[in-house]
Amino acid sequence: MDEEEYKKKYTNLMILKSVQDYLKTDSNSSDSVYPVKVPDDLFIQVLRLDGPEGLDRIIHHIFKLGLTLWNEKLYDNEFGSPAALNKFIDMVRRREKVEK
Repeated sequence: MDEEEYKKKYTNLMILKSVQDYLKTDSNSSDSVYPVKVPDDLFIQVLRLDGPEGLDRIIHHIFKLGLTLWNEKLYDNEFGSPAALNKFIDMVRRREKVEK
């Protein structure tokens, strides 16, 4: 594996770990990026029914579902199997030991 491929896999590994940690927590504290585009009727009707807090909960839930699917696709594309992931993690650990 060349250095460029290693760096790409390592970056994707850090993204996967970050997403996994985010999805495990029930905390709503994280950075926000706006604007988020949502269908007008979804926005208006949920806002009428459940208020701004309810709309925020639904948007966050939809985001987490999409993030979960995206994360699974990234994992499949980059590593494909637990064995391949573990092999790469072992490689990272060996490289870190050599650098120390």
